[in-house]
Amino acid sequence: MKCTTWATGFVRCRGARPVQAVRRAWREPGRERDLVMQAAKATFAACLAWAVAGWWLQAPVAFVAPWVAVVLVESTVYRSLAHGLQQVAAIAAGTVVATLVALALGSSMIAMALVLPAVLLLAQWHRLGNQGIYAATGALFVLTDGQVTLATSGARIAEAAFGAVVGLTVNALIRPPVYLRDARAALRDAAHEAQEVLHTVADGLANGEWDSQAAGSGHERALRLERLVDQARSAIAWSRESMRGNHRGHGAGSIAGPGKEYDDALGVLDQAAVHVAGVTRTLLESAGRDGTPAHTDPQITGLYADFLRHTGQAIGLYGRTRLAGTGFEHTADSALREEADELRRSLAELDRCLPATVRDDPESLATHGALLAQARGLADQLVRHHASV
Repeated sequence: MKCTTWATGFVRCRGARPVQAVRRAWREPGRERDLVMQAAKATFAACLAWAVAGWWLQAPVAFVAPWVAVVLVESTVYRSLAHGLQQVAAIAAGTVVATLVALALGSSMIAMALVLPAVLLLAQWHRLGNQGIYAATGALFVLTDGQVTLATSGARIAEAAFGAVVGLTVNALIRPPVYLRDARAALRDAAHEAQEVLHTVADGLANGEWDSQAAGSGHERALRLERLVDQARSAIAWSRESMRGNHRGHGAGSIAGPGKEYDDALGVLDQAAVHVAGVTRTLLESAGRDGTPAHTDPQITGLYADFLRHTGQAIGLYGRTRLAGTGFEHTADSALREEADELRRSLAELDRCLPATVRDDPESLATHGALLAQARGLADQLVRHHASV
């Protein structure tokens, strides 16, 4: 009975996800709608290629055209073009080699034993990219088709080229994909996580609950933040690629690709991730191996917690001002400037209090000195960039 209940709940949970994805695709722009559009475009490209090659022209190997067309409705227009050229070149190479060897030997089986190792090695050529495997596919189409003729092989190459043209044209002209939204969302996720990690560390320090377990958990979140920043960097590169050869980036109502504000935001978040990891690593190393709290002075800890809260708030506001969908949010802009002033104030207070507080405690001086160095680096990044917002 328990197994049945668990299985039913599992099926309902898993089954609800596709339904939710369909609802999101219908209700609002997003990744789900992009995937649906790409699937529809690939279907249309395949049908168009087959209608021309198979139904109208009745080509002898018409199936090659829709097969290549559906594969080349890629995630970006630039990738469709690059992969289309590579794929046609690979298919042509495999087809030509297999045809010539089969005609020379008069045996498809012997030809296959000789041709496949050669074309599989050819597939590793860097100029063919990840499309090199289609050299082997093209060779197999020739060698397993029964009678090998120059006319059939020539038609197969022509159909592949036609399918590539159809797939590229459909992807380029019908709502070519743009991934600017993904880049903005990735940056906002990284900024939000940085803010949350800093607030968590600040709360732990202020409450005196920063033992080795809490330090380890905080450091894991800091490392996750570094991964989120890497994902944001990849998303920005992906977004810029999606604008290459994309007509939606030109003319009236055009969509602008990621500009300098994205690079600036990425730089701030990258530095924030490094400094947050440094802070949590310092606290982790200073925490006792037996689970005792880190050796910190309450007076300095309170000031440092205050600094971290202001830093987290500033990073969150920076994400809002830099990554607003339509212009800056002026309320957040003003608040960011205020937080930058608070950062300067809290950092100056740390500089003033630290020497007198931990002068006679070398261990505490080492811990707090490392934290202060992290604070200065992080504050420098935010104060330097907030003026350009």
